Amino acid sequence: MVKNELTTIDMGETSKERKGKAPLLGVEHARGGYKRGISIFDLILRISAFASALAATVAMGTTEQTLPFFTQFFQFQASYDDLPTFLFFVIAMAIVISYLILSIPFSIVCIARPFAIGARLLLIIFDIVMVTLTTFVAGSSAAIVYLAHNGNSNANWLAICQQFDDFCQRFSRAMVAAFITVVLLFFMVVLSTVALRKH
Repeated sequence: MVKNELTTIDMGETSKERKGKAPLLGVEHARGGYKRGISIFDLILRISAFASALAATVAMGTTEQTLPFFTQFFQFQASYDDLPTFLFFVIAMAIVISYLILSIPFSIVCIARPFAIGARLLLIIFDIVMVTLTTFVAGSSAAIVYLAHNGNSNANWLAICQQFDDFCQRFSRAMVAAFITVVLLFFMVVLSTVALRKH
């Protein structure tokens, strides 16, 4: 009698344990899939941001135009490194490109291990730094682009884009690519924040 009662009690506890653990495993699996999906999307955004940052850097770094004036000995030349803001733009965007390349392995780690907090936290910290840097250089360069297109009559600054039209078109394209990079980096920060919050 005692043995039968003990057997009945053990079976009851086993069934309760199974009932309690089954839903928990399902929830953990669902969360893992959710975080893995965020990590995959983060990797796609990271590669896209790398492409747009590279396009901005190449467009700005190759910006120059020469206007002939009477003879070949007298020429007007405009280059991106004539303006310190544009030179800083190229250097800063090169830093962003380097970071994005180095961050890709960490993003892959987040895909393989959806619950890894360390790699995701490291990414979000450096992503915020890169958003700040990219926003700063894009904003300051955009101010120079505006002056190049419109000038400033109060300060007697002429709009150089009336003469250097090809020069202006190239660095205007660089500005568009830089602001696309800012938006992509911002979404990467938002995704990482959401993934950390759901942990």
